[in-house]
Amino acid sequence: MPRAKGGAKTRQRRKKILKKAKGYVGGRSRLYRTAAETVLRAGAFAYRDRKAKKRTARRLWIARINAACRAAGLTYSVFIAALKKAGIGLDRKILAELAVRDPGGFAKLAETAKAQVR
Repeated sequence: MPRAKGGAKTRQRRKKILKKAKGYVGGRSRLYRTAAETVLRAGAFAYRDRKAKKRTARRLWIARINAACRAAGLTYSVFIAALKKAGIGLDRKILAELAVRDPGGFAKLAETAKAQVR
């Protein structure tokens, strides 16, 4: 059987990696071995940070809701528990948006929550 040399498939595979490494500094964008290492590492960071992005967004939403709750005379935990008890199924993203964009609407929710607490 003939020896397999660097043919079309090998070249395609290497070009694919180098294309992903476009814009990297120095040999990381030109040398296959270093580019392959860097692209692999970048993929791991991208995967990790897609998850971290969701956590960070949730933290921001909770901080915004908490600030609006404090202004209405409630704590975050009491507010969320009261909303669940009242059967209001708004998620934190929407509650945070209400707190920022529509303080009047959020105040009505806070009143509903206060009624559940009593």
